[in-house]
Amino acid sequence: MSATVFAAIDIGSYEIGMKIFEISKKPGLHVVNDVRYPLELGTESFSVGRLNIETVDKICAILQDFKRIMAEFGTTQYRACATSAFRELNNPAVVIEQVFVRTGIHIDILSNAEQHFLGYKSIAAMEKNFKMVIQKGTAILDVGSGSIQVSLFDNDALVSTQNLKLGSMRIRERLRDLEKTTPHYDQLVSDFIRNDLGSYQRLQLKDRSISNVIMMGDFLTETIFKEEVADNIITKAEFDKRYVQTVDKTDLELSREMDIDPDYASLVVPTLVIIKSFLEIFNAESIWVPGVSLHDGIAYDYAEKNKLIKSTHDFENDILVAARNIAKRYSSGKNHIQGTTELAMAMFDGMKKIHGMGKRERLLLRIAVQLHDCGKYISIGDVAECSYNIIMATEIIGLSTAERRIIADVVRYNNTKFIFSRAYEMELERDPSRSLLVAKLAAILRLANALDRSHHQKVKGLKAALKDRELSMVMDSDEDISFELGLLKDKVEFFEEVFGIRLNIRRKKG
Repeated sequence: MSATVFAAIDIGSYEIGMKIFEISKKPGLHVVNDVRYPLELGTESFSVGRLNIETVDKICAILQDFKRIMAEFGTTQYRACATSAFRELNNPAVVIEQVFVRTGIHIDILSNAEQHFLGYKSIAAMEKNFKMVIQKGTAILDVGSGSIQVSLFDNDALVSTQNLKLGSMRIRERLRDLEKTTPHYDQLVSDFIRNDLGSYQRLQLKDRSISNVIMMGDFLTETIFKEEVADNIITKAEFDKRYVQTVDKTDLELSREMDIDPDYASLVVPTLVIIKSFLEIFNAESIWVPGVSLHDGIAYDYAEKNKLIKSTHDFENDILVAARNIAKRYSSGKNHIQGTTELAMAMFDGMKKIHGMGKRERLLLRIAVQLHDCGKYISIGDVAECSYNIIMATEIIGLSTAERRIIADVVRYNNTKFIFSRAYEMELERDPSRSLLVAKLAAILRLANALDRSHHQKVKGLKAALKDRELSMVMDSDEDISFELGLLKDKVEFFEEVFGIRLNIRRKKG
């Protein structure tokens, strides 16, 4: 079987890079070309929120060169992703449109959660080592130009992930003027990040032991630690020794020593200080530096979704675990969530022929069930709006901002009347298909939630079967469920309106 050729383009804050991969089932991912151009988008984006015309011209010129290289390798399959530098623009849609018109390349702006989930997938591409490492307490540390993402794993599952706006370039820009006033720049950086790191340690690391630290990206391996990473391991002693040798040098000295651009060299000290601080709060003795980047994650994600390779790790479960931990944080009822999930999944699976939704929508419904009660932590009287605000303010790894908004709307309309033509629902009306998806998922959630209104899980099982234009739901229960059935009228009416079918709910005989 011939290999598929795929190009992954990463439009980052300080460089634009492209890797071309050959993908096949047996060897997996094989890099056949790697090209990068330094371009500091983050300097403009983080400070003024826009890119000047000359910078957009440079982006287009680089992407045109990438198109030429892709043609040489015979690839038409690609994905171009932008990260924090584009996320913080005031006019990202304008820049994306200009680039597409001039180059024919469409840019996806990844949410922070999507970006770091793909980064995490790039490590998972190294199947054997990854599966072995995350059996014990493990932290994946991704130090970017705009932010830091810290993801904690235990027993082969993601247990928490947190984003801190303390990226190396963002720190450099914030401290640029103060840097001139002190001979100890590393101490200045340490003081700047101390408060946020202290809060992270207090909230996320209590009673948690971290045995392994994995460092995302290839910044360390291409600058400071070129010689020490033959085995992809940097010990704490090696790190501390190089830290002392490096932090007092000027950007120009580091540029000459590492053969890199001075602007790129200016990120070295902030990055080192960040890593050192995390090693101390984790009490870690070494770092695994696999040398993978976002490119690898983009390619792995493409290969997995197109069934070119098969992963042994359950990434969907990681997303669900992240949602479950959010629900736990806001004291949602575990038994009620489990019972409602089983009912909602039975309904979804029993009416596949008519609802037109797929695996991803099923996942969004499961997450909506997990989070539908989280707003009660703030207000029992306004649970819908509080739940919506919690979800929109909380990143869920692996989900785009659009998907998170779908979940938030589904949860909101679980308790709020859904009126399709309401004028102030402009955000839904701009995309009728999204409005309909929200209505479908909300209709299922409403019904499933109502069947466990007492929170006693009286319904032990449910079978849904579609025949002609009628959906029969047969419930298995040995308890009195007249209370639940008596409150279903408005839920059933909305369900029938959305799906255009008759609903027949009855109890299993005997």
